[in-house]
Order: sequence, then structure tokens, then C-alpha cells
Amino acid sequence: MGRDQWGAERTRRAPWGAIALVLLTGLALMRNGTDIAAGPPQPAAAASLKERQDPAAAPLAGEPVQPLPYAPAARVKIGSIRVDAPMIDVNLDPNGWIEAPPPEDPNLAGWYQNGISPGQRGTAVVVGHVDNKSGPAVFYGLGAVKKGQRVEVARYDGRVAVFEVYGVDVFAKNDFPGARVYGDTGHAELRVITCGGAYSKAGGYDGNVVVFARMVATR
Repeated sequence: MGRDQWGAERTRRAPWGAIALVLLTGLALMRNGTDIAAGPPQPAAAASLKERQDPAAAPLAGEPVQPLPYAPAARVKIGSIRVDAPMIDVNLDPNGWIEAPPPEDPNLAGWYQNGISPGQRGTAVVVGHVDNKSGPAVFYGLGAVKKGQRVEVARYDGRVAVFEVYGVDVFAKNDFPGARVYGDTGHAELRVITCGGAYSKAGGYDGNVVVFARMVATR
């Protein structure tokens, strides 16, 4: 995508109902998983959304923040796990799967460009590898993120969308709740996704770690 194309406000609607996209986020991310002794951290029970079936009901302090217009995502920061990574646009591959960033660069995240821009009303999606053949990658620590912590996304219009985490969970790939993860809650939201769960050399990771966050500030 050319960086000069974001000037006019756009609202993109992603085909979240497509089962290939729902399942493939994790499948694409796991292809380069590598065996690490302790494995990446997994979400604590206290951070789980399993008892909260309606993410729109998640309480956050303060008044709602006015959504931003469309602009491509440039960088993601998660201070609590020392993530500060550039982002590239990712799309769907020829099989209809969401692409992962190139695994050779461990500090690289991807924004699903045919969905919502971070800061727009709707649910934006950011993905990244948990590891590669050399070791931990950009979202290795994602499962350690806690409720109340912040995720910042810098955009190519010079604005920064600040999101507050209200849930972290791990879902099995064969039972991934696509509507719950990707659905429009009526707010400007963000999902950060990587691989998680158990790992085997034969099948890779069997789940996805998903961070649920809602925009609480802009600058």
C-alpha cells in the first residue's frame, strides 16, 4: 500500500465470517515455531475473558474516546513486555489465510490492512510471530500482558492510538471464536495475536494468544 493513500478517511470492513481467516491467523503464525525449553508465557487465569462472553461489556475507566479517521499503522509498543516494533501491512495469502510478517526479522509485527485501522471505530488486528528458528520473536511475551496495561500504535498520520488491555486469553486453533475476537463492539478496539498453547514439532502451536484492548486516549 502506498503511504500517500491514507489521506481520505476510509472505513474498511473485513470478512470476519470467513472461516479461513478466523483459523489461519494462528496457522500462519505457527509455521516457523521453534522448540524453546520453557516456552512462551501463557495468559494467567485472572486475565482471561472466558467468563465474559460480551467484550463490549468490558468496563474501562473514563469517557469514550472519539475514534480516529483511517490511517495505516506504523509501529506498535507494549511497554510491559518491552515490545517496540515496526509494522508492515499484511493481507491474505492465495489460500485465504492472513499472512504473518517475514519470520527472518524477529522484531516485526503485521497489521491486517484490509480490516480496521488502529484507532478507527471497529476492531483492528495486529499479528506477529512468537518465535522463529533463532529463538523468541516480537510477541514471545504476549501471554504475560495483564489487564490495565497499555498498547500504543503509532500511525502514518502522526497520531498515536493508546489502547488499554481488558482481557488476554488463549484459544485452541480448532475452536477459535472468530466473532468474539474480531467482532465490532461499537468501540475503537485492538486485537494483538500470536501463537500459544502447547507446542509440538509435528503440529506447531495448538492455540493462539489474543490480547483484547480498547482505545482510551490519542495523541
